Amino acid sequence: MIQLSSKERAFLKKLAHNLDPIVRIGKDGIDENVLKSIAEVVKKRELIKVKILQNSSIEFDREMGDEIAQKTKSVFVDKIGKVLIFFKPKNKKDAKVTPEFNEFKKNKTKK
Repeated sequence: MIQLSSKERAFLKKLAHNLDPIVRIGKDGIDENVLKSIAEVVKKRELIKVKILQNSSIEFDREMGDEIAQKTKSVFVDKIGKVLIFFKPKNKKDAKVTPEFNEFKKNKTKK
């Protein structure tokens, strides 16, 4: 699993700013269906937001984000309010976020 620096997290948060949450966690909490949805969507889109709905009884913390990331083979970027951000780099030609992220990492190490 990738370890993100605070600057890398901030960069991914900035990229995720205009994204709409795709997966929603409701009163049923985080079950197999939610994990499966997150895994499928983050694999396809690289960077996603997951919203915890008002009717959810989940008390979210960083450990839970890391646990979801581990189960979905992604990286937990951050939490903003009730919105979680996950990232999964792709090495394919249709990747949009990963090349931009790799360029950011490369430029950051030069400075």
